[in-house]
Amino acid sequence: MGKTLTIQPVTRIEGHAKITIKLDDAGNVDTARVNVIELRGFERFCVGRPVEDMPRITPRICGVCPWSHHLAAAKATDAVFGVEPPPTGRMLRDLCNSIAYMEEHILHFYFLAGADFLLGPDADPSIRNVIGVLKAAPDIARKVVKVRHMCAKMLEMIAGKSIHPQAAVPGGFSKPMSVEERDKLKPMANEALELAKFSIAFAKENIFPKYLDVVKTLGVINTGFMGTVGANGALNLYDGKLRLMAPDGSFEDFAYDKYTDVIAEHIEPWSYLKFPYAKKWGAFSMDLGKPVGIYRTNTLARINVCDSIDTPLANAELQEFRQKFGRPAQLTLLYHWARLIELLYNAENAVRLLNNPEITSPETRVKVTPRAARGVGCVEAPRGTLIHDYTTDENGMMTNMNLIVGTTHNNAPINMSVTQAAKSLIRGGKYDQGVLNTVEMTIRAYDPCFSCATHRLDGKLAVKVDIVDPDGKVLDTLAN
Repeated sequence: MGKTLTIQPVTRIEGHAKITIKLDDAGNVDTARVNVIELRGFERFCVGRPVEDMPRITPRICGVCPWSHHLAAAKATDAVFGVEPPPTGRMLRDLCNSIAYMEEHILHFYFLAGADFLLGPDADPSIRNVIGVLKAAPDIARKVVKVRHMCAKMLEMIAGKSIHPQAAVPGGFSKPMSVEERDKLKPMANEALELAKFSIAFAKENIFPKYLDVVKTLGVINTGFMGTVGANGALNLYDGKLRLMAPDGSFEDFAYDKYTDVIAEHIEPWSYLKFPYAKKWGAFSMDLGKPVGIYRTNTLARINVCDSIDTPLANAELQEFRQKFGRPAQLTLLYHWARLIELLYNAENAVRLLNNPEITSPETRVKVTPRAARGVGCVEAPRGTLIHDYTTDENGMMTNMNLIVGTTHNNAPINMSVTQAAKSLIRGGKYDQGVLNTVEMTIRAYDPCFSCATHRLDGKLAVKVDIVDPDGKVLDTLAN
């Protein structure tokens, strides 16, 4: 008889999800799905509000990556008002973005994904967590905690607060940076750079070689990739143009506001997440043998689509990475390696920006005037390409809004990787907690933030309610 396995909750991710694995009569995997059971309704309740409120409201979509939503919203409002922030306003936004990136990549590598590699995927669940990491490597953990806390303090110094910021405003940045603030920030940025250099060296020596066989086999799928590049094709996390790369490495570049010409959004009844796909590649399909329209975002995607990185240490790591794995690299667990390259880039970028004398210029914003317009803002969030699309009336009031969040782009690939992992690990009905955790590892590679990725509101919600008695017996199930 067939059997259904449920992994709930998926652990060490942002947000909540479960994995449903259906086994056939032989105990082999028939289907595997990642069910996301959260909902955000920002695309509806932001309509009717002043567009200048969006950089203050949308960071509340997620407490984990508020800066990404804050900056995407600010860029969308710039476009609505038809203005360009002055150079210093852009630099301050870029600096905050890099600091927020460091905070997030440190969190994920060391505390969310790290337990699988430092302690082993089949370690006792009671120690396979952040506490176990702290005990296994206390000296490293102290350094990591200090720098991550320091990054939050840096954001607070620049913007007044590190979570749910309000500093980026339509037309630029709300306040200049003083020379005294810059001088305090410089040594902090250099300390973060030292941790970034240590992290990638440590992983290349102690983690990646040990797990190379797992990297080559777990959750492996063949897809395209999408990310942002600058005018010269270099990695850019704050601004540029979108690049969509096919699985064979060919690519096309397009402006943010043209994303609807390239990307369509598919809906399945079993998830609140939408399924974006490259419509120019054909009708949507997640079939492992012949996927159609599937692309990935996030760290590995950005490392694949960029031609180079314009900071020396990260660019050297990129070239070494490409010598080992080619371009585009398809192995899913390489997201972790790419994440450390980005950590290094952002540390270098923060140091570079703080050494630019223009960072303390008082010219940080320009005036704006309400008008009827459409504006698209896009940044690279730690978890992937983040698109904010706003339309306003002549009074600057929101009439329409569309969001495509980084994790939403990866919805189909995450499901495909989980399916591949489950089919390769569970055979003949044999599995244990280590096997199930290894299936979860494929999700952690993508560093998903499900809490800000669920935006489906099409009038039909995939809702199922189980009515259970005190003994745990299901009395009835209600579903729409």
